Amino acid sequence: MTQVLEESVMQMQSLLGDIAGISWAVPAGDVEWSCRDTAVHVADDLFSYASQVIAQPQDSYLPIDIVIDPNATNCQILETIAMCGRVLGQAVENAHPQARGWHPFGVSDGPGFAAMGAVEVLAHTYDIARGLGLEWRPPATLCGSLLNRLFPHSPDGDPTAVFLYCCGRASLGEHPRLEEWAWDPSVSASS
Repeated sequence: MTQVLEESVMQMQSLLGDIAGISWAVPAGDVEWSCRDTAVHVADDLFSYASQVIAQPQDSYLPIDIVIDPNATNCQILETIAMCGRVLGQAVENAHPQARGWHPFGVSDGPGFAAMGAVEVLAHTYDIARGLGLEWRPPATLCGSLLNRLFPHSPDGDPTAVFLYCCGRASLGEHPRLEEWAWDPSVSASS
């Protein structure tokens, strides 16, 4: 799952790096945050997930957050996301297979946290792209892996369309857009 995380971060950097010089103060799609605040949120999630893998708390998040200098450029925020993605990837790769950490949706293992990080990156890249007027959808290969790991009961269909549906970003055929959604980070026998 660390490869999916790495590729997800590369997708974000490739897409948004080309437009880092414009203002990201506009809303990120249907999210309540600006594009800039959404990107900072992604960095914080990746760092927090790495912390959970390393410290293995069983009942809460560690009381630590990423703070980004208000004068940081969009390029610097993207660099921070890349660094936090690498920290999460290394935490997962170096974790004992039995290591578990708390998440509000359930205790998970390292690969589960890597998958959750990749979902945050791809879903919020989609949000930011929409806010900045870009047509972008996450790659089906990445979405398929994430659906298998975190959304085991998702409907059938094109992996990208199903991913966006499961993340509350779009309707799917006769399924209306989800107003509330959650993934299943629990550790399965195949994980």
